[in-house]
Amino acid sequence: MRIARFSLNDVPKYAFVQQDENDSKDYLVVLDGYPLGGRPVAPTGERYPLDGDGIRLLSPVIPSKVFGLAKNYDAHARFMHEQGQSDQAQAPSEMVVFTKPSTSVIGPDDPIVMPSYSNNMNFEPEVAVVIGRIAKNVPVEHAMEYVLGFTCVNDVTLRDLQGMDPMWTRSKGFDTSCPLGPWIETELNWKDAAISFTLNGEDVPEASGTTANLIHGIPEQIASISAFSTLLPGDVILTGTPHASGQLKPGDETVVHVEGIGSLRNVVVRG
Repeated sequence: MRIARFSLNDVPKYAFVQQDENDSKDYLVVLDGYPLGGRPVAPTGERYPLDGDGIRLLSPVIPSKVFGLAKNYDAHARFMHEQGQSDQAQAPSEMVVFTKPSTSVIGPDDPIVMPSYSNNMNFEPEVAVVIGRIAKNVPVEHAMEYVLGFTCVNDVTLRDLQGMDPMWTRSKGFDTSCPLGPWIETELNWKDAAISFTLNGEDVPEASGTTANLIHGIPEQIASISAFSTLLPGDVILTGTPHASGQLKPGDETVVHVEGIGSLRNVVVRG
């Protein structure tokens, strides 16, 4: 099931995204409430074509907080070392967790604004986990019971600031640094979801990978994070970028694709 958040003539709504059997087109089936936290929701009877006039997909959630995992793939840890961004060629044995504020979140087709104080902004395509109910001290074996679904994310990072600052607050938490979308997919092969990335219409093979190669798996991530921070419905975990990242410049078109979810498109502009 695909759950979307969208605006119709600037009025935000939630909907299921369903394909019509007659014309094979996708439609937004509007819901009567907020489909998080175990609340029952039902269709209102409203239905709109996904590409209809006045329709604009938004970030599928407005999280209270976003957590991310750094160097959670061996290939990415090696890449960061080769680029001089890390002293270690291997991924750390313990999870490295960072945060992004809710103000960093944007939706599909929203502009990624490159700040005036940075000259080295990088893309990082990933799978994001969306929490569905309150989670605190969750055991690993029950962690997936707290997941609503999954979405695409671009963990945009300012590499020059990341190298200068002892903390990653500015480099990963600036406004527009967390594009999410296009919707939440509740049924995903999260153990082996293929991630790919295109830049200006060209595939970037070295940025591709699969969640099968995560060092710390999704259940372990939820258990570890919920041990120190209560996860609320709509909170998001960025599971890690699988391999190489690359530099972005104003005018670039970025597309993150996750098999089984869809594609997230954004364009870079200068702030």
